[in-house]
Amino acid sequence: MGSFRRLLSYIGRYKKFIGLNIVSNILTALFTVVSIPLLQPFFEILFNQTGGVTDPPAGGFSAVNIQAWFKYRYTLLIDTEGKEKALLLVCGAILLAFFFKNLFRYLALVFMAPVRNGVVRDIRQQLFDKMLVLPLPYFSEERKGDLMSRMTGDVQEVEMSILNVLEALFREPLVIAGSLAYMLYQSPSLTLFVFLLIIFTGVVIGGIGRSLKRSSALVQEKLGNLVTIVDEALGGLRIIKGFNAEAYQHAKFGAENNAYRHILTRLLWRRDLSSPLSEFLGIAVVAVLLWYGSSLVFSGKMEPDAFITFIYAFYNVIDPSKQLSKAWYSVQKGIGALHRVEQVLDAETTILEKPDAKPIRSFEREIAFKDVSFAYNKEEGHVLNQIQLNIPKGKAVALVGASGAGKSTMADLLPRFYDVEEGGVFVDGLNIKDYKIKDLRSLMGIVSQEAVLFNDTIYNNIVFGLQGVAMEDVVNAARIANAHEFIMATEKGYETNIGDRGSKLSGGQRQRLTIARAILKNPPILILDEATSALDSESEKLVQAALLELMKNRTSLVIAHRLSTIQHADEIVVMRQGRIIERGNHHALLALNGEYKKLVELQAM
Repeated sequence: MGSFRRLLSYIGRYKKFIGLNIVSNILTALFTVVSIPLLQPFFEILFNQTGGVTDPPAGGFSAVNIQAWFKYRYTLLIDTEGKEKALLLVCGAILLAFFFKNLFRYLALVFMAPVRNGVVRDIRQQLFDKMLVLPLPYFSEERKGDLMSRMTGDVQEVEMSILNVLEALFREPLVIAGSLAYMLYQSPSLTLFVFLLIIFTGVVIGGIGRSLKRSSALVQEKLGNLVTIVDEALGGLRIIKGFNAEAYQHAKFGAENNAYRHILTRLLWRRDLSSPLSEFLGIAVVAVLLWYGSSLVFSGKMEPDAFITFIYAFYNVIDPSKQLSKAWYSVQKGIGALHRVEQVLDAETTILEKPDAKPIRSFEREIAFKDVSFAYNKEEGHVLNQIQLNIPKGKAVALVGASGAGKSTMADLLPRFYDVEEGGVFVDGLNIKDYKIKDLRSLMGIVSQEAVLFNDTIYNNIVFGLQGVAMEDVVNAARIANAHEFIMATEKGYETNIGDRGSKLSGGQRQRLTIARAILKNPPILILDEATSALDSESEKLVQAALLELMKNRTSLVIAHRLSTIQHADEIVVMRQGRIIERGNHHALLALNGEYKKLVELQAM
């Protein structure tokens, strides 16, 4: 029920359109029900069963008086116009009733369109916004393709269930209630008999609906697996081709694709069973109704005209009941999909900002790691142990060591991509957890090993995250980053689209664009995470020159694989297994004849 209430909460934001939809559905139901009593008095009088009603009925609102009023009006109509013309006029009245019924049914759909599309927009926006604020550990545990599937396929399933929810709540129950009231008036015993049969069919259909809900969630999960494989394949085509792994990827995708087909087929079998099963059960009920109702007519307990209109009223119960059945299936699928969406929306946001968090506009003194210990997973042990490190303003500190030493983890703790478990990281004497997160990150520029670019123009990639930037400032940043020359050599200069993840550029060009982006932001603190490790020698020289320009008069935390690039650092910190084992400048560390010297000699070989 929690997911259903959440679905209703999304719908509730569109009260105006919901109100108009409800009114239209009520009027649709009203004109559907009104068409029933139009028939019986006419049949009764037309076939001379009881004779006409010449006296006006007594006042009062009751089924008896309403039917008497119809009989009285029909009697006057037949007496004044004759039976044939009366029949024509009644047919016109019935046609008019059905016209208004379908007019309001269409209007209900018109008013529903903004609700359906609006809810889908709201859920997608909320889902995307949640993904932006979720901590990085969440994405290491979830597959990207599965998240994309939730954003597309699952949200689409929710949309399909919205229309059915409103029809199930308003229009169909009103039609059923009105028709049942008329049926009870005509024959309580026959109505009770039919009602018991309907309950039986409802139990059968409900069982299928519950099965559909479970299968729907599994189908969406398998679709997420497929999207993940496709995303990984597109991102790693060079590796797949280089390692002749096409057959392996074919088999991997084929296995998942077949599993998806198998589960989807089972789901479709269950879903497609709903309509024929509903129709068969409905016909079975009708057959029993005809048998039992006819016996009442033969025994004189029910008039033929009443039985005819009873059957018509029963039809107005069966068809909405079938629609409710379909709506139930759709809602079950929608709730299953919404549950997968909720798993993201309700995911815990572990990087929280304090209610009284302080703003920070500038960096004045130093960064300090005080007794910092950290573990990604407590069962796997700490990756940082009792780290003590001060980085004074304007100084460059380089972290070196073997893979897994904890260098990148330290860089991720500074902008609060992860939170420290023991100890603390301090900026200007205050724990970074006490600052506003946005203010803290605005002080930092990040250049990582992987050049993160977007499928957009060069200009938009450089100004990413900034507003109202002058073109002159963009060009100056590109010049400092040694990027302006190659930018102007492209087809449209700064307006050139660089493709998905910058695929139209070389590795060195992509990295220089990220440096230009950092220069334009003009942050007082820089985090450089192996920014040149993936480049060839020529590109490395250009990028290294750009980095030196970027680091001027800034406080820098540099992670380097190539030790030749950090010899200029004010302090070099050597790490091993999450601990600091040596520190000093390049010459002092060489003189120690320790771990750093071994690393330098290994790279010199």
